[in-house]
Amino acid sequence: MSTVTKNKKTTSKIKLQPLGDRVVVEREQSEERTAGGIVLPDSAKDKPARGVIVSVGDGKLLDDGSRGKLQVKVGDRVLFSSYAGDEFKIGDQELLLMREDDILAVIE
Repeated sequence: MSTVTKNKKTTSKIKLQPLGDRVVVEREQSEERTAGGIVLPDSAKDKPARGVIVSVGDGKLLDDGSRGKLQVKVGDRVLFSSYAGDEFKIGDQELLLMREDDILAVIE
């Protein structure tokens, strides 16, 4: 008996479009070492509160039925609170889905 195995691809072909005033953010990698050179284990690392916007929604629905324009765009580096948004995983990529209101600042 022979077994056939398929090669798993790590990149995802899924296009993700958030709804309303939500954005998808890819969190930056956490620091591996401290300023003094001490290597940090995974359990001691804080999740960074910075990331890059991967996808944006259409905007918040206003009272008059129109859509409000978002202040952020794809590619912006942003700062957000460490507990903002919902984490999810597509393939090997970990992403955050959050409201635009959860973003504190755009890093230029």
